Amino acid sequence: MTLSHLTLGSVILTFLMIMTASSFRTRLNPKVATGNRDDLPPSTPASARADRAAANMLENLLLFVALVVAVGGRNPARAELGAEIFLIARIIYWPIYLLGIPVVRTLVWTVGAVGLVILGSAAI
Repeated sequence: MTLSHLTLGSVILTFLMIMTASSFRTRLNPKVATGNRDDLPPSTPASARADRAAANMLENLLLFVALVVAVGGRNPARAELGAEIFLIARIIYWPIYLLGIPVVRTLVWTVGAVGLVILGSAAI
C-alpha cells in the first residue's frame, strides 16, 4: 500500500471509531443522536472505552499525519513500513480496547507507537 492509502485508511479508521463511540453514547436512539445531547444517558463501561479509544486515535492521527507530511516522499519504503505497522496495530487495538483487555491493549498500542517511530525515522 502507498503512504496515501495508509493515511486514508487511518482517517477512515478514526471516523469509524468516532461514529462507534457516538453510537454507544446515544445507544442508537435517534432522538438522542439527533438532539442537542444535553441529556445523554449515563456512560456504560463500553461507551466510556469507545470514547477513550476514539480520543486516543485522534491524538495519534495528528502525530501520524504530521509525520507523513515531515517524510515528504523521502525513504518511501521505510515510511510505508512504519505506516503499515501503525495502521495494523490500531485496527487490532480498537476491539481490544472495546473489550477492556488491559495489558494486551498497552502492548498493541506500543506496537503502533513503534510504527510512528519508524515512520518518523524516514524523515531524517
